[in-house]
Amino acid sequence: MARYLLPIVLVAILIPIFVIGLGRNPNELPSPFIGKPAPQFELPTLKDPSKTIGTADFANQTVLVNVWATWCVGCRQEHEFLLSLANSGAIPIYGINWRDTPLEARRWLDQLGDPYVAGAGDRDCRLGIEC
Repeated sequence: MARYLLPIVLVAILIPIFVIGLGRNPNELPSPFIGKPAPQFELPTLKDPSKTIGTADFANQTVLVNVWATWCVGCRQEHEFLLSLANSGAIPIYGINWRDTPLEARRWLDQLGDPYVAGAGDRDCRLGIEC
């Protein structure tokens, strides 16, 4: 009897989860950070490590801050879109390279194109949520 009851209980638990999932907009990415100010940071630029960029450089502006890495498959996939967005002039894009050497990051941007107004390196993982 119990072996017949267990699948019924599991289905009864899963149905509300599926119904809730079907009611959500698949184009929306839920995030607790949307509409919130960016965390304060200042990092060395990729092109000249003696200079820095940070939140003070785009205070009171709407900008796109893209965190990327040379080893990130999704970053490579979205790169063409970022290039076209940058070329459209719709919004300034700042890039933060995560956990690569500056040389690796510059080489990647030289090969694929640089969509960023300015780029910084976060090799030491100062901005990462989980490092």
